[in-house]
Amino acid sequence: MISAVMPNYARKDLAFVRGEGVYLVDGQGRRYLDFCAGIAVTALGHCHPHLVETLQAQAGKLWHCSNLYQIPEQDRLAERLVDATFADSVFFCNSGAEAVECGLKLVRKYQDDHGAPERYRIVTCAGGFHGRTLATIAAGAQAKHTAGFTPLPEGFDQVAFGNLNELRAAITPETAAILVEPVQGEGGVRPATLDYLRELRRIADEFGVLLYFDEVQTGVGRTGKLFAYEWAGIEPDLLSVAKGLGGGFPVGACLAKEHVAASLTPGSHGSTFGGNPLAMAVGNAVLDVLLADGFLDAVDAKARILWRRLEKVVVSHPRIFKGLRGAGMLLALECEVENTRIIDRLEESGLLAVAAGDNVVRLVPPLIIEEQHIDEAVSVIDRVSAELEHVSSI
Repeated sequence: MISAVMPNYARKDLAFVRGEGVYLVDGQGRRYLDFCAGIAVTALGHCHPHLVETLQAQAGKLWHCSNLYQIPEQDRLAERLVDATFADSVFFCNSGAEAVECGLKLVRKYQDDHGAPERYRIVTCAGGFHGRTLATIAAGAQAKHTAGFTPLPEGFDQVAFGNLNELRAAITPETAAILVEPVQGEGGVRPATLDYLRELRRIADEFGVLLYFDEVQTGVGRTGKLFAYEWAGIEPDLLSVAKGLGGGFPVGACLAKEHVAASLTPGSHGSTFGGNPLAMAVGNAVLDVLLADGFLDAVDAKARILWRRLEKVVVSHPRIFKGLRGAGMLLALECEVENTRIIDRLEESGLLAVAAGDNVVRLVPPLIIEEQHIDEAVSVIDRVSAELEHVSSI
């Protein structure tokens, strides 16, 4: 008999009842160091005092009124994102997939508005992940996501991630944009080189197409800057973000330069819940913390410590790990054994991690971790690795 909740998730037999900073607590009172962070969502940890206070205060005033009316907190969050980024304008929604859908529509609308309706195709990269809607699984084109959902929306041309020659060859008179994750998250935490990102900007300009970054996972401080594109010293034309933007509250956004955003005219796109007062209050509270002096510098510094300590673990356990990759606090241990086997053992030892493509263990801790939490996590990984090596040698 089917469960009351649809069976589309392969859930673990584990339920949490509360969160405390960088820890989750289950029904038996056991604490887990959370290096999953709701899949890179709880960027400020669990029950951050400023977020809790802000949410409670707003909940007692106004939750929802719809975008038929002015929403002052929405204006404020948009202005702060504009001031801190390349963008001139922002559209708010509820999730990463919605943020990407907005961008996909905006790309087509922009080209149509500029007299090129034939330019509707988007070049994407193999291994990319952009969401679970029909259009976004078509953009990602991973068989495990598209199986059973054909025919898919048409208009995506996929090339190898990091291969500029393939990308150039894929651009035709019908190409509207290039869509890329600066670090492929679900695809295995595969970072693009900064030179690759810079070349994407040059190619987009050369061919007159838009450069579109999916920073749903890499954005909001995850790489040590507010957005990952900043490391390359270039700017996209539009960008989608979600996950950490609400610190656990559903918030997504599509950011764009003026020449692109101007195509989103009244009636061309919308969201009933997107940008409501409750979500916007929390989003502003997240930025209060992230944009405070020294916060992102501290994230970068702690990420470098985490990287160095994980490197030592990888070197110490070559039968378990073959490498380390990623950026900032979006890291992956490349596994010689099945990644889920390692993740299960880590969980048993009180450390939460998450799988990703290409057989990696993904580590995406809250940005507020301290060195003591890094020591704790690395100690667990080291011990579990030694145990697995011992079992394998018997």
